[in-house]
Amino acid sequence: QVQLEESGGGLVQAGGSLRLSCVASGAILRISSMGWYRQAPGKQRELVAAIASGENTNYADSVKGRFTISRDNAKNTVYLQMNYLKPEDTAVYYCSGAIWTAQPMAVSNYWGPGTQVTVSS
Repeated sequence: QVQLEESGGGLVQAGGSLRLSCVASGAILRISSMGWYRQAPGKQRELVAAIASGENTNYADSVKGRFTISRDNAKNTVYLQMNYLKPEDTAVYYCSGAIWTAQPMAVSNYWGPGTQVTVSS
């Protein structure tokens, strides 16, 4: 069983910063890519940022230059540093990871329950 758990969400004023964390736990062999997604009310879930095992990153155009994704492989943790937040960044943020397990020997995509980020104007 593999679990992902996000933390660090909350309420912040426009222009402020938040740092999200996501810890993966359980019977993990190896974590390949990890990413952050978000879903605002009435909208589809969208990719915010992703980081590969080789630490290549990619970002949604709307967050480039403001958000930074990073990972700590020793801690099975991925971070999302969010600066210069805007009201349109308000959403539930989800962590996702492509994770290898031994039983069964397979890679699957896992999701966390999400954390709310609210940016006030």
